[in-house]
Amino acid sequence: MSDGISPISRLIRPRSVAVIGASADLAKTSGRPVAYLQKHGFAGAIYPVNPKAETIAGLRCYPDIGALPEAPDVAIVLLGAERAQAAVRELAARGCAAAIVLASGYAETGAQGQQRQRELLEAAGGMRLLGPNTIGLVNLTDGITLSASGALEADDLVAGGIAVVSQSGGILGSLLSRGAARGIGFSKLVSTSNEADLDLADFVDYLADDEATRVIALYMEGVRDVAKFRAAAAKARRAGKPLVVFKIGRSESGAQAAASHTGALAGADRMYDALFREVGAIRARDFSDLLDLPAALATGRRLGGRRVAILTSTGGAGTLVADSLGVAGFEAPPPDAATAELLRTLQADGPSVLDRNPIDVTLAGLQPQLLRRALGALLDSPGYDAVVVIVGSSALAMPDLVADAIRDCLPGTSKPVLAYVSPHAPAVAALLNGRGVPAFSAPESCTVALQGMLMQGGATPVNTVSTGAIVDLAGLPAQGSFDEVEAKSLFARFGVPGVREVAVRDARQAAEAAPALGEKVVLKILSRRITHKTEVGGVAVAVPASQVAARVARMHDDVATATGQAPEGYLVQEMVTGGTEMILGLHRDALGTALLIGMGGVTAELVGDTVLRMVPPGDALAREEAAAMLRELKTWPLLDGYRGRAPADVDALVDAIVAFSRMAGQLGARLETAEINPLFVLAKGQGVKAADGVVVLAGG
Repeated sequence: MSDGISPISRLIRPRSVAVIGASADLAKTSGRPVAYLQKHGFAGAIYPVNPKAETIAGLRCYPDIGALPEAPDVAIVLLGAERAQAAVRELAARGCAAAIVLASGYAETGAQGQQRQRELLEAAGGMRLLGPNTIGLVNLTDGITLSASGALEADDLVAGGIAVVSQSGGILGSLLSRGAARGIGFSKLVSTSNEADLDLADFVDYLADDEATRVIALYMEGVRDVAKFRAAAAKARRAGKPLVVFKIGRSESGAQAAASHTGALAGADRMYDALFREVGAIRARDFSDLLDLPAALATGRRLGGRRVAILTSTGGAGTLVADSLGVAGFEAPPPDAATAELLRTLQADGPSVLDRNPIDVTLAGLQPQLLRRALGALLDSPGYDAVVVIVGSSALAMPDLVADAIRDCLPGTSKPVLAYVSPHAPAVAALLNGRGVPAFSAPESCTVALQGMLMQGGATPVNTVSTGAIVDLAGLPAQGSFDEVEAKSLFARFGVPGVREVAVRDARQAAEAAPALGEKVVLKILSRRITHKTEVGGVAVAVPASQVAARVARMHDDVATATGQAPEGYLVQEMVTGGTEMILGLHRDALGTALLIGMGGVTAELVGDTVLRMVPPGDALAREEAAAMLRELKTWPLLDGYRGRAPADVDALVDAIVAFSRMAGQLGARLETAEINPLFVLAKGQGVKAADGVVVLAGG
């Protein structure tokens, strides 16, 4: 645009709005946008377009887009999918900056709808599109409501510092109405929905620069452009604006019919966890957290530690908060001697319990001045990093005085102050939120809020290095599934050694090979088609060398019965004892490539003790990053000499992790999955041995 204002800025803060398909019946969905713009005080020009009406809501109505007196900054298109495309094309030709398309019937409906959506985007040309299938956007900072959401019927919408970007239109209205009921203020709320053009990352990027926004909350179904999302999240982090994400789809495996255990363990949801960790996004685990976390973070206060004072005038409620905090790893230490003495002087003649935490100042709920002084003493104490105030039933008689008493203590401290409203008193919670005191109706919500405040700003970029010299892959398959020998050959070329083994064709060759590998051996089928060998009877351990031929014959029959196909060959392997069994894998999906390390063996999925890291394209993990992954495992002590156990060769395991990541860096998008399970980690100084291997390469 000639004035230098970006199309997204025009979309969020338009000076003029055309409503295409506006209805004269303000009770209809198509009548709402004009009504809401007027109701909430939009100061710009509103141009209803409807050939059947001369005026709508006291405004001149235009018969078509060509009759508009100017090119509008934004157009809300209320037509059905079959007519929306022509309207979008006309708006683009008029020079409209952005159009909001509410119609459904696009990509969400299947192949035909996807084609319709592509045509819609083509019709838009250089004009930006929000939607289709969206409910629009709401800019409460400036009183601009470009939406048909029924939540805008409310009169008590509060402007504040929380921005919401949702890939669901209905969720926008849900959060808006829930926030209004709790006295929580929003800056902007945007429904991106189908994201034919503008997506979630575009608005994160915009909101990072928005002066009215302090926290960005996302309701996410998926990320369409990972690189753009990473860049937008980094921009928000640099601007000091926490990113809170509620990602739905936690029950999806993310890799249906996966060719390896890693596919199940590194399902889509785990990949998102790794991505959020990398960019510093705080993940909301429950839908209620999508309001609770931003409400606390919007105060701008940071939590410097885990020591929390719980100030209560009702013992039971204080215990609920203390218990919830304790489960999450927070501490509730008693007051230090100086603080306890100060509290005692405040209520010398009244009942109080000051040698423990929760700190029960019984009359605080009835005497706001006592509450103010007690809270001030706890905030001044060097022994606490935050304070949770229990607002009990006694506060119902004078909620304003109690809320003001808590608010008055805020200017003198940077420590977080939260309130748990014990009785069912939504009006009291809304009053506190309006005073800048995050208030919650559940003790667990206080814990979630403090966890978020502890995490904010904690982006953990993956520590990487160059992949190094190119490894020669001559002689290995160019695509498809590898058999175990081929997989372990690939791993060995990158520096991960395998067990001693011999590939054979039949029982006779197996019997001949066994004695050189030990008194007892491991037998396996060798197949590119069957990756989970144990489940079909294709693995036998601790087989005496004298019984190998008979066991191979039985294995042949078992596998043929289970799968309908005979094994392509067999492996005779040395029997490794005394090591710790780990799983080391790589998995690729739309988000990128992740490396997984964890406790392995046949119970790998049952135990589920694994850690993931995203591996940037063309890079490898640094040794420090690999070592940090191991220390995050719950079962790390087993590697580190737990209860007199000999320490494992952690250095060799770190080498293997780095080698696997180098392989991912060199193969890039060709590598769909790779796995070693088990990877035996022997005693310190004895190295690691890959006892199994799965590799799948994409074609091309």
